[in-house]
Amino acid sequence: MVANRPVSLAPRPVFLAGREELLAELDARLGAEGGAVPQIMALCGLGGAGKTSVALEYAYRHLAEVGVAWQFPAEAPAVLAAGFGELAAQLGARDVLDARDPVATVHAVLAAHPADWLLVLDNAPDRASVARFVPSAGRGRVLITSQSGLWPPGQGLDVPVLATDVAAGFLVIRTGDPDEHAAVELAGELGGLPLALEQAAAYLQAAGGGLAAYLASFRRRRADLLARGEPTGYSKTVAATWTLAFERLQGTDPVAVGLLRLLACLAPDAIPLRLLLQPRPELAGRLGPDVAQVLAALLDDELAAADAIAALRRYSLTSHLAGGLLSVHRLVQAVTVDQMTAELAVQWRQAASAVIEAAIPDDPAQPETWPEYALLLPHARLALPADSAGMSLVAEYLGHSGSYAAARDLCQDAVQTQDQAFGPGSPETLSAHAWLAFWTGKAGDAAGARDQFAALLPLVEQASGLEDPEALDARANLARFTGEAGDPSAARDQFATLLPVFERVFGSDHPETLATVRADLARFTGEAGDAAGARNQYGALLPAVERVFGPGNSETLSDRANLARFTGEAGDVAGARDQFAALLPLHQEVLGPEHPKTLLTRAHLARWTGLAGDPAAARGQYAALLPLRERVLGPEHPDTLTTRDHLARWTGETGDPAAARDQLAALLPVCARVLGPEHPDTLNTWNNLARWTGETGDPAAARDQYAALLPARERILGPEHPKTLFARGRLAYWTGQAGHPAAARDQYAALLPVIERVLGPEHPQTRRIGGYLAYWTAQAGR
Repeated sequence: MVANRPVSLAPRPVFLAGREELLAELDARLGAEGGAVPQIMALCGLGGAGKTSVALEYAYRHLAEVGVAWQFPAEAPAVLAAGFGELAAQLGARDVLDARDPVATVHAVLAAHPADWLLVLDNAPDRASVARFVPSAGRGRVLITSQSGLWPPGQGLDVPVLATDVAAGFLVIRTGDPDEHAAVELAGELGGLPLALEQAAAYLQAAGGGLAAYLASFRRRRADLLARGEPTGYSKTVAATWTLAFERLQGTDPVAVGLLRLLACLAPDAIPLRLLLQPRPELAGRLGPDVAQVLAALLDDELAAADAIAALRRYSLTSHLAGGLLSVHRLVQAVTVDQMTAELAVQWRQAASAVIEAAIPDDPAQPETWPEYALLLPHARLALPADSAGMSLVAEYLGHSGSYAAARDLCQDAVQTQDQAFGPGSPETLSAHAWLAFWTGKAGDAAGARDQFAALLPLVEQASGLEDPEALDARANLARFTGEAGDPSAARDQFATLLPVFERVFGSDHPETLATVRADLARFTGEAGDAAGARNQYGALLPAVERVFGPGNSETLSDRANLARFTGEAGDVAGARDQFAALLPLHQEVLGPEHPKTLLTRAHLARWTGLAGDPAAARGQYAALLPLRERVLGPEHPDTLTTRDHLARWTGETGDPAAARDQLAALLPVCARVLGPEHPDTLNTWNNLARWTGETGDPAAARDQYAALLPARERILGPEHPKTLFARGRLAYWTGQAGHPAAARDQYAALLPVIERVLGPEHPQTRRIGGYLAYWTAQAGR
């Protein structure tokens, strides 16, 4: 804090050479009058070009003009989000919006802030990675630093390397050595890259000596370094500096050398040392002889680890990020690995793999473990074998946390490795195939998952027995994805057959019985047309689920959501809306605001809000939901397509039937291609297209579309499924609107007793059909 203002900036650069022209250009662009819209600029260019130094110098020069100045490390979303949490606290925004969404909270406060403000998003991978963190309103400036050059026209500003004379002057001032000739020569050798210049000066400051001696050492060693496969261009000069610093460490601090070697085997960004450097007695005996003692010191002695970090910082070989995270330049890692023998490098890679795997939490289904998984994810991807137990847990984390496609892709890698290592029929391979099939389905390919489980099931039963848990799990997943692929009646029947087996093998209150069979039996009972039956089953199931899983568990919340859904489909529309309104904040708290299950709850709330009589609110909610589902699940995931369908429907309900018709006409071929032409969701879109075609003034075309749709509904869902009956009702309606009231009367007369029997005489749809029968009877009598 500075004079009661929220300020968090790294120290101002002490030495900044040759940047006045760049700062003037930045001033001109960010100083333009933006009104209530923030001015945004991105400093982009080569790694090590000094982008952060320029950003900080700009911030300090304008510090007196702003009420808030805050620098965020933006390399990792988790770290960036944490930085917004810190700023939210400094702004005193605990009561603004939801404390669980610090980004939105900060945006809201800044939008209304009376004074100018400045945010620096430092070292962003690209535009997309920081898009949701950039405020859209307020009297502010946003300065982004990034190696990516892909920015909108006028928003990117390149940060070049320094001219030789400027770089030489920097070396003279930074080192205190007046040898201008050596400085010019060294500046030329280092290519004017600020990081290389700073690294050279830092080494001279720490190790002693002058510019001429350093230049001579650099020239003697350059060929050797390039011959060892170091990257071309700027990397040769930076690598030379790091090699010299590394040799210095070898003679003074072997534990720091060990830490650097460990870091070299991890992903370079956002390294969570607090998770990795913990006592690991279980690793005894698993470490190579050349690494065991040094690694033990790092894991068991926090002071030794802290001293090692400080030693690396003296040579700028590591950088600290917010939240206790550490970063290492990729070229530092490359040079470090090249300094090891092949055998020693293998031992350190094995050590890194062991340390990462030991740090991975045991239960990836629990949301409280997800922040740790998120921090470990990039390092696990780099260091762990695809078929390791650790990567299996990481894949489960990705899936449970909502990254279905990423989980599927990891499982695909594991399957390939397992097939090669153990053969196609081994238990390890079959388990990998089961996970691949499961996440394939969750990623949106229900038919693919169904077919994979159908092929897998006989192999699992042969390997483990008909009632082994693995075989029963495969049968349950086959049933589940059979239903999700468009055959809810078959899924219902399969789960009904499975239930007594699960109760006998596991017990009636076992989590597998409750969550795997009873819940899905209720779900597909409802989707097969018996909404009241599904509602009653969920009502009976929920107390047991709450007792076994706990009231705040995600499984419990899912069952409560389905109870709300089928409460609505059984006729209590307002009750469904109110239940989903109560559920949404719980889903957001437990799973996060963008988890697919949270988004599903938002979709249900929008649907029942509309059906309860507020179509404009439903349309607005679906419009806000669609981009989230597109980003989280993908533009062609079934849930995304359903959102587009409902957005079109409520667009029509609010008075724009032509827009609804056009949106559905564009959507229908996509649904047919992705889901299949007779998938229930494709038929839903066809149904809605027919309706809004009629509402735009073409009742004959609507009638003809419903006449073509009805046989598909009867064939796929059955003649008495509610959606089939609704299609019959719409066919009758548009038949009447097309000029045939007697035919409409007769169709409604035949439909009414069926719908009374299926839905009950008091269901809203039953009453609606009765009203239409009376209307067309009157019309036919004129």
